[in-house]
Amino acid sequence: MKLQTQISLKKQSENLIDYHSNVVLLGSCFSDNIGAKLDYFKFKNLQNPFGVLFQPKAIENLVERALNEKTFSKDDVLFHNEQWHCFDVHSKLSSVSKEALLENLNRALKSTRQHLLEASHIIITFGTAWVYRFMENDNIVANCHKVPQKQFKKELLSVEDISASLKTISASIKQANPKAPIIFTVSPVRHLKDGFVENTQSKAHLISAIHQLLSSKGAPSLSTPLKTNCSEAYFPSYEIMMDELRDYRFYEADMVHPNTTAIEYIWERFKDVWVAPETLKIMDEVEVIQKGLRHKPFNPNSKAHLEFLQKLETKKEGIRRKFPHIKF
Repeated sequence: MKLQTQISLKKQSENLIDYHSNVVLLGSCFSDNIGAKLDYFKFKNLQNPFGVLFQPKAIENLVERALNEKTFSKDDVLFHNEQWHCFDVHSKLSSVSKEALLENLNRALKSTRQHLLEASHIIITFGTAWVYRFMENDNIVANCHKVPQKQFKKELLSVEDISASLKTISASIKQANPKAPIIFTVSPVRHLKDGFVENTQSKAHLISAIHQLLSSKGAPSLSTPLKTNCSEAYFPSYEIMMDELRDYRFYEADMVHPNTTAIEYIWERFKDVWVAPETLKIMDEVEVIQKGLRHKPFNPNSKAHLEFLQKLETKKEGIRRKFPHIKF
């Protein structure tokens, strides 16, 4: 019996991720989930230097700012609840010092630009099409930083708005780095605070806009490998969660976020499509070392454990000789 429907995906024939790749991940917290997997297996990557960004306009703004080297100034920050914040970034960058915040923002900006220029792959995950507009200056913000809600207007980006934003993101990146494929995906995290119907509408707008962009570029279907002349692709994270893992046992207790099992499953599907086959053996070797480093011995000073540590060091050195950037 077949007890699961499965999305048909074919491995990319070119532009695959290996240990020479430089991956940039931007967007919702699902980017952090995939980024954590890349970290664990010691791939070179940069994850959300400005923190989690949920909606397309926020990502467009920071990609444009980074590539155009438009630094942050005192006009870009505000003081609220005893901290300095920037509406364009996540609150993890907020600081009690205005100078420290600006320094961190501009350092992240410089790092983002450098990584985008050097990237071999860029993964962008969108979480929602709902945005908040700060009424004082009519700008859409990435994060409200608990500023009173009455100062914002909540809006749903249209498919056309999102499509225009994606075109700007894609064009800016391609002008700076024409070789790196951009992999778009929609986060499986459900934004139920917006409402059940509203969340579905939001995801539909995101998916429609992405496919509108892909169609305009002549990108392949989901089941067809990316061709050399195609610079954008779609990975169906949302669809895998909804159609392959359609059970609440794959969610955290909040019934909103995918749990560890779901993340592992989607990562395996991503790996099947985007990771080079010859890289899998190295990944297995890295995982053996990672598990060894997490091992807690009953007797740390025993002969057996000391021999185990020596063998582990030999394995680490073997990996480092092949890939000097890998550090444990």
